[in-house]
Amino acid sequence: MPIRTNRGRAAVYRRLWGWPLRSPRHLIGALVILAILITALGIVLPKVVGKPPAKAALPTGTATTSLQSAPPGVAAPVPTSNLPTRLSAPLVTPTTAAPNGDAIRVAKQWAAAWVDHPAGITSEQWLAKLKPFTTEEYLPVMASVDPANIPATKVTGEPVVGTSYTSSVQLTIPTDGPKLSITVVNTNAGWRVADYDQAS
Repeated sequence: MPIRTNRGRAAVYRRLWGWPLRSPRHLIGALVILAILITALGIVLPKVVGKPPAKAALPTGTATTSLQSAPPGVAAPVPTSNLPTRLSAPLVTPTTAAPNGDAIRVAKQWAAAWVDHPAGITSEQWLAKLKPFTTEEYLPVMASVDPANIPATKVTGEPVVGTSYTSSVQLTIPTDGPKLSITVVNTNAGWRVADYDQAS
């Protein structure tokens, strides 16, 4: 049936498309109706059309379980892998041992070099004395220490071993300032100081 108005077909279309712009209330109403329509289509359309089952393209040579289709509303099984874990063996717990004489000697020499900082010594000169007894990883940490800020000037006693393992020894060395708590570890280059702290 043809549209018969005194303004013609264009006027009818103009009136339909112009309705949302007549007032803010019309605009909000049109947006709400549009949102409801889009949501309804998003829910109904997949159910009507139906989704094809997802098929994962597996690269050749990988060992995974096959994906099985699950009924709607139930989570699909997670593919598993027969690849080895990153840690193939359990972590080794440290074995206690009698204190190593070389570790104690290195700690004493390191402490003697640590307290030896006469006035005017540069950080580089002080660090050069510590280098033979310090791990390569710990040298950058020691480079940040200013020898002028070290309160001790001499070692005043023998080292006291706290904990001793086959690969590390922690001991305390008294000085005329604070006590030094030193950790010595067994490296490829021999026993080296890997950490220290000023104990009270």
